[in-house]
Amino acid sequence: MTSRSVVTTEQASLRTWLGLAVLALPTLLLAADITVLYLATPQLAASLRPTATELLWITDSYGFLIAAFLVPMGNLGDRIGRRRLLLMGAAAFAAGSVIAAYAPTPTALIAARALLGVAGSTLMPSTLALISNMFRDPTQRGMAIGIWAACLSGGVALGPVVGGALLASWWWGSAFLIAVPVMALLLVTAPLVLPEHRDPAPGRVDLISVALSLASVLPAIYGIKHLVAGSPITTSMISIGAGTISGALFVRRQLVIPDPLIDVKLFNVRQFRVAMIVMTVGISATAGVYLLVTHYLQQVAKLSPLQAGLWLLPSSGAMVLTSVLAPGLARRFAPGRIVGISLLTSAAGFATLTQLTADSGLPLVVLSIVVVYLGQGPIMALSTDLIVGSAPPRKAGAASALSETGTEFGLALGVAVLGSIGAGVYRQHIGVHIPRTLPPDSAEAAREGHSQAAAASTELPPAAGADLLHAADAALTSGLVVIAAIAAAVSAGLAILAWRAD
Repeated sequence: MTSRSVVTTEQASLRTWLGLAVLALPTLLLAADITVLYLATPQLAASLRPTATELLWITDSYGFLIAAFLVPMGNLGDRIGRRRLLLMGAAAFAAGSVIAAYAPTPTALIAARALLGVAGSTLMPSTLALISNMFRDPTQRGMAIGIWAACLSGGVALGPVVGGALLASWWWGSAFLIAVPVMALLLVTAPLVLPEHRDPAPGRVDLISVALSLASVLPAIYGIKHLVAGSPITTSMISIGAGTISGALFVRRQLVIPDPLIDVKLFNVRQFRVAMIVMTVGISATAGVYLLVTHYLQQVAKLSPLQAGLWLLPSSGAMVLTSVLAPGLARRFAPGRIVGISLLTSAAGFATLTQLTADSGLPLVVLSIVVVYLGQGPIMALSTDLIVGSAPPRKAGAASALSETGTEFGLALGVAVLGSIGAGVYRQHIGVHIPRTLPPDSAEAAREGHSQAAAASTELPPAAGADLLHAADAALTSGLVVIAAIAAAVSAGLAILAWRAD
């Protein structure tokens, strides 16, 4: 996984480093937005009463739309200017956050989250593309991207703490409103310190490629999500097949048109290909496990959102540390070796988590996630630097979009697939262990999810309610153990792939 960047001695100015600090704002926010929602899910579920499928769509529609629109938006930034697109996206994200905060129904919230996904797709490629343009020295660019990756980790750390504090005193909508002041600050400061960059010869917009990119991502993820959730296999396979065919047509078109959205020939480079696979699949495994860990802390360990956020703080701190250290280590050791060892570290954390029970207590959960996130920092920092550094400066937006597409697709896919597997294990487990004397309505509600089981338990006699809640705790824990085992196996396989890439 060796970088292909061209060496230059151009050094960054003080204004450039101040610009990096400004770019940290949307990076922190978008990372925090995901973890805040994880913590807000129990309150949200109790307030809006979504079905299990609606709740998953509330969680992952944001990531799906980001993944679908990143490539078109990255190319748009190359054309109209990356700073301009950043500011447009910030304004739209602030407006979408207000709409989401006051959504009256699950359907309205899903729609608002989709709008936030489209707005978010303008932010991440813009920040990464601007960093690539602003820092031309490979060493400084690697350091800047390491800091950028650390900001993602910092957002993961701040999200639970800030969100938990808000949720302790306010309703679930406050988790969305924190975006408004952050985006306002970005709108004020960005024009002062960020330069404008665009492709001087962007070529024409190929609308067919844009349509094919959307038709590739959305049907494929929809089909995967519903297949794992137990929907009719015919409908799911048709959706997956449609996405796969659209993806093949998209790739074929990129190879023949003069101005492609993505330079697919980059995938012929083994190091680039491995970096994309490792980043996308590795993040997918982590995202799915993290979702169920937040549910475990609040629903099984009975922590408040703020308490759960504080217990998750050490893991995010571990990721910040290794994200910052990774670029320096890559100057002394082969990046593929560093990433391989990092993946094995994460695999060890996932394997430790498989020993969890409903009565294990917090130390095992916290230790496991700290070990997982110690391994995640170098994966993000080094893979991103390689992907962005592989493209010429004029195509920085497209390359950054490709990197972010892998990240967001991995996050969304992890929540959809592993989250659905965890939900399936929950339903199977509680179907076996649910008390037989339970009224049919309460039993049906309990099968929908832990939140519904907890609500049903309050309407039963104390002994029956306690039995139902214990069964729900054990079922949720079983789902977490299963997906942790899957994540451990996936991470070990990726470690072998990364090790052999150098």
